[in-house]
Amino acid sequence: MIDNGHQYTIPTARKDKQQMMRALMNIRQPIPVSQEFLAVQDEELRLQAEEKGVERLDGEGILLWQGDITRLKVDAIVNAANAQGLGCWAPLHNCIDNCIHSAAGIQLRKECNDQLQGRLLKTGEAMMTKGYNLPAGHVIHTVGPIVPQGSLPTKEQEEELASCYHSCLDIADSNHLESIAFCCISTGVFNFPNQRAAEIAIATVKQWIAAHQASSITQVVFNVFLDKDYEIYQRLLSEN
Repeated sequence: MIDNGHQYTIPTARKDKQQMMRALMNIRQPIPVSQEFLAVQDEELRLQAEEKGVERLDGEGILLWQGDITRLKVDAIVNAANAQGLGCWAPLHNCIDNCIHSAAGIQLRKECNDQLQGRLLKTGEAMMTKGYNLPAGHVIHTVGPIVPQGSLPTKEQEEELASCYHSCLDIADSNHLESIAFCCISTGVFNFPNQRAAEIAIATVKQWIAAHQASSITQVVFNVFLDKDYEIYQRLLSEN
C-alpha cells in the first residue's frame, strides 16, 4: 500500500490488521467518508464488540462496575475528553478517549467536529453525540481539570470536576436518558488524585439525584478499570 509517497505493508494476521486499522482511525481527520467504507468498518467493529462481549447491568440507583466501558449497554457512557473534543490522536494510545473513539468508529470524531466547529470545550462542560458502533446509545464528552504532576487539586479544580458530573447528568436528563455510566474523570493522565476524585464523583451524583426526583435517570454506573479505583469506590459507597 502506498500513501503520500510512503509504502506500508499490510499485515496478514487479523490482530495485526485490527491494530493497523485502529492506528489509522486514530489519526484520521474528521472529514467525510464513503458509505462503502463505513459499511466495512462497521461490520469489523461489530465483530470486535461481539468478541469483547456486551455487558448489561440490572438494577436501579447507583451501581459499581469494573471493566471496559466500551462493553456497557447503557443509554450513555461518559468520555473523559480533551478540550479539542475530537478524541485522542496518538495511535493506539490506551486512554479512555482513544478506546471510546476506536470502538465507536470514525463517525464519532466527525460528529464531534461538526458540533464544535473549531470551538474548544470548556473544563466542566459536556456535549453529547451518538454512540455509533458502541453498545451504548450515546457518548457524553466532558473535560475534567488537569492537575499538575505532584500537586494537589485546588478548590477551583474540585469544583470543575463536580461540574463535569453535573453537566453530564443534566444533558442526559434533558434528553430523557435512563442510564449513564461514568468513567473516572480526570484521574490517570490528568493527575487528579483517585481518592479525592471518587469522593467528589459520589457526593456530586448523590446530590444531583436528591435534587432531581423527577429525573428520567434511573441508573448511574460508576465504571472503574483499575483495582485501586474499584476498592476506593466500593469502600466509599458502602460508607454511605
